[in-house]
Amino acid sequence: MILIVAEHNGTKLAKSTLEMVTAARESGAEGPVTLLVMGQGVAPVANEAAQYADQVLVADLPQLAQYNAEVWAAGVTQIAQEGEADLVIIGGSRSGREYAPRVAVKLDAPYLEDAIKLSANGAVVQAQRYTFLARVTETVEAEGNVVVVTAKPGSFNPAQPTGAAGEQYDVELDVPAPRVEVTGKSVEKTSRVALTEADVIVTGGRGVGSTENFATLVEGLADQIGAGVGATRAVVDAGWRPYAEQVGQTGKTVQPKAYIALGVSGAVQHLSGMGKSKNIIAINKDAEAPIFKVADYGIVGDVNQIVPALIEAAKQR
Repeated sequence: MILIVAEHNGTKLAKSTLEMVTAARESGAEGPVTLLVMGQGVAPVANEAAQYADQVLVADLPQLAQYNAEVWAAGVTQIAQEGEADLVIIGGSRSGREYAPRVAVKLDAPYLEDAIKLSANGAVVQAQRYTFLARVTETVEAEGNVVVVTAKPGSFNPAQPTGAAGEQYDVELDVPAPRVEVTGKSVEKTSRVALTEADVIVTGGRGVGSTENFATLVEGLADQIGAGVGATRAVVDAGWRPYAEQVGQTGKTVQPKAYIALGVSGAVQHLSGMGKSKNIIAINKDAEAPIFKVADYGIVGDVNQIVPALIEAAKQR
């Protein structure tokens, strides 16, 4: 069995889950692709999951209403043991990277992190991942009765529905009482689509000039075309934008249909986070900027002159 732990918002599968399904099917690992849906009131998620997996295991329990690393690790471990999973795939999100190592320890299994490609041959699992600040792609190998892997978000194409509904099974988990209690939770409110879910992303670099220009140019264009907003590490380090918007080797990996880079030089660390975008459009006044080497369309010019014209054109449409 290939066990995938579904990531979702309570009502809908996250794009990262569909990417993990692709990773599983392309890996060559044997056994049914199984999605484990954990939470409370997750029937809509389970029904959607059945469109992509061979089978869906549903753990719908009050104890799972709030994410907790210890609880999630215990639940995934139990299912992996009972189902005799050969491969466990967990999303490389902040929470996934928190509990995945615990699952590996509990299963006494090898652990491969941030995979951008997977292949399996019997008990041997190979994963490709970035290293040396994303300048090098290395291949790591693990062998065991079960191997735990985290898949780097944005590295695989989202799976398409299979056309046949997978079987659903309710499962009971013997999870421990959490030792940490969540007493409050705040969620950033935004009308924009999340970076990892966006089909179009507008990203600003230091070339936009200031935090005010970022709001006017990057956010202004994104709002007109319904895009997500991204930022380079330099912009985040300067305090112009929050870390949640950072794209790159130390931020999010994205794979939108269109990636619009405004004033982005194209450092290799940034390219590793967006290089797989289907179409890359770059605007930069430096004709020698590395971003133009990967761009499908490029404009050499001042973003302060070009972007306002694009925003106005978008308004008229």
